Amino acid sequence: MTISTHAQADLSLGDILHRAGWDAELAPLAEGDLARMRACAATVAKELAADKPIYGLTQGFGPLVLFEAESELEQGDSLISHLGTAQGEPLPPEVCRLIVWLRLNSMRKGFSAVSPELWQSLADAWNAGFVPAIPRHGTVSASGDLQPLAHAALCHTGVGQAWMRDAEGRWETRPAAEALAALGLKPFVWPVREALAFVNGTGVGLALAIVNQQSALALVRASALLTGRISALLGANPEHYEPGLSIARGQLGQSRAAAWIREELPVGAERDPARPLQEPYSLRCGPQVLGAVHDQLEFAGDLLRREANGCTDNPIVFDGSILHGGNFHAMPVGFASEQTGLAMHSAVYLSERQLGLLVSPVTNGDLPPMLTPRPGRGAGLAGVQLSATSFVSRIRQLAYPASLTTLPTNGWNQDHVPMALNGANSVAEALELGWLVIGSLGVTVAQLTSMLGRSADARGPWARLAEISPPLDADRPLAAEVRAARDVLRTTAGELLAAEAAPGARPAEPETRG
Repeated sequence: MTISTHAQADLSLGDILHRAGWDAELAPLAEGDLARMRACAATVAKELAADKPIYGLTQGFGPLVLFEAESELEQGDSLISHLGTAQGEPLPPEVCRLIVWLRLNSMRKGFSAVSPELWQSLADAWNAGFVPAIPRHGTVSASGDLQPLAHAALCHTGVGQAWMRDAEGRWETRPAAEALAALGLKPFVWPVREALAFVNGTGVGLALAIVNQQSALALVRASALLTGRISALLGANPEHYEPGLSIARGQLGQSRAAAWIREELPVGAERDPARPLQEPYSLRCGPQVLGAVHDQLEFAGDLLRREANGCTDNPIVFDGSILHGGNFHAMPVGFASEQTGLAMHSAVYLSERQLGLLVSPVTNGDLPPMLTPRPGRGAGLAGVQLSATSFVSRIRQLAYPASLTTLPTNGWNQDHVPMALNGANSVAEALELGWLVIGSLGVTVAQLTSMLGRSADARGPWARLAEISPPLDADRPLAAEVRAARDVLRTTAGELLAAEAAPGARPAEPETRG
């Protein structure tokens, strides 16, 4: 049977996250799935009957491929056991759930020699809410994310930790055997074919990279929101965001970012005569910077989408043949993660520079330094700015490309590795700091709004920010206000993006020459 490369629908990242959500269920295997999986198994059986060597089935793993193997069950147990060496805090529950969904989605395509019965057992566990607690460190992402995925496989056997909700609905880790029993599930036994297909994928770094990319898109949307609000409050030159600039240049992301910024400007906005003709770059070049970031994130998202819809096992069955190759090498995921981190940094840096603009009398319209109403006695937002500067510095450390840290390993075998999950972990940490910079700017905008006497007419997120961060009549700790402002802006940005992506919606479209 010919295995079509279009056997499954090409899902968007939004579709994937929706289908892997907490209220979602994996549908049973359709007749097309079953036909592909059975044809795949028949090909493997034919090759085995002909005494053909097959990696992981008749031969050992990695550099031990030179040696023969005998028992499928022993090989399956050996595979997930010897790879159970990952360490560190577990990835968040929603990421762990997405990881297993990605592996199951790949395994049903008919490239992986997975039995329909075991696939359905795994799907039933996923549908029941079983979520392995997957450690975040310990893979080079070259033969897939072997170690973290092995821990996920071990959890299904009752070994390790799983995520469960406590009586108050909060997530906690519990012994996997206890979680299985609580859901009425029996421990799994992994034959080598299914074990190999499960652990030999890029799903861990891929899942985290998808979540990171989506968070970074929301951060860009929040940054555009703030840029528009600051420009409106200061009376900055609205020409900076005119469609003509985007049309002349032809960059799609710039056009979209400019449209987002214009949404925050009042109708008929004009430059305050006290403001310069050309604002500092952090305001004037907002569309160019955020647009470029958006374009890079879209490119990374498209790459991740293809990876999520593909098959990253080894070996695979294709058109009646077994192919030994390197689809599990996570270089595409690694580069997408790195690009997400590098691009996101520029959006965060832009926001940090806008914060700097607002706390300096040189650029904030002769308002008090640090936006304190009590200069000298009060320090205002000095601490907020210092922390935001620290966050950006740390982001620069974390955004260093993981692919530049590659090291050969696994004897003579894995002599080129991408370190994709290492990179995704770093970008996830960088994003949390990036959102704190967004929250810091949100608090600053709230103080600017108050100082300009504009709090009464604030609406939407700006009204909520005014409630979160009231005027600084006296200095107070602001860490909690920064976090609350972050949450408001993250939620607002997510809602705006969801509304723009909804069927029938008209998102900000690139302008074109008429």
